[in-house]
Amino acid sequence: MLDSLLLPLLARPLKYLARTLKRYGVSADSVTLAAFAIGMAAATAIALHQFITGLILILLSRLLDGLDGTLARLSTPTDRGAFLDISLDFLFYSSIPFAFALAAPEANALASAALIFAFVGTGTSFLAFAVIAEKRKLGSTVYPNKGIYYLGGLTEASETLACFALMCLLPHYFALFAWGFAALCALTTLSRLAAGWHSFNGPSA
Repeated sequence: MLDSLLLPLLARPLKYLARTLKRYGVSADSVTLAAFAIGMAAATAIALHQFITGLILILLSRLLDGLDGTLARLSTPTDRGAFLDISLDFLFYSSIPFAFALAAPEANALASAALIFAFVGTGTSFLAFAVIAEKRKLGSTVYPNKGIYYLGGLTEASETLACFALMCLLPHYFALFAWGFAALCALTTLSRLAAGWHSFNGPSA
């Protein structure tokens, strides 16, 4: 929901950083892999009760995640890069609630499972819509620079990161945040299913 508002504000600083990386010969795929590795380090830190360290690593990971696409567009974006980016993104997002479950299984495991289940709903509806949209040659006017059709919703990257930040700052309230965000993810899934139901009505393209 907030991504469409925040991304234009971040475009200029991200482009500056991407140009700097390009001058040093850094590839977009290497930035994608670095973002994922730092994201896994964040999950490890959280599992070890190092919540502030985890939050710092999450923010660094997502900064690099924003940079890889900008860097790719300064040269030639590839399907491999788009595939790698979206695949590792979904793994990263699921790793954070899993890390909280590892940190305190009795208190957090059920809420973590509910949130990961909700992430499966948002992720599969997102990817299924993108597959059919590509088949029908549909383009997104809101996110035209994305490697695939990017269907928005109530819980996008900005909202998810804000929730992760709250979890890291107030880890004892993880279950409350997880259940609440899972409910919001369920609404996003329902809205995406409705969008697909209406957008893809009629014969297969």
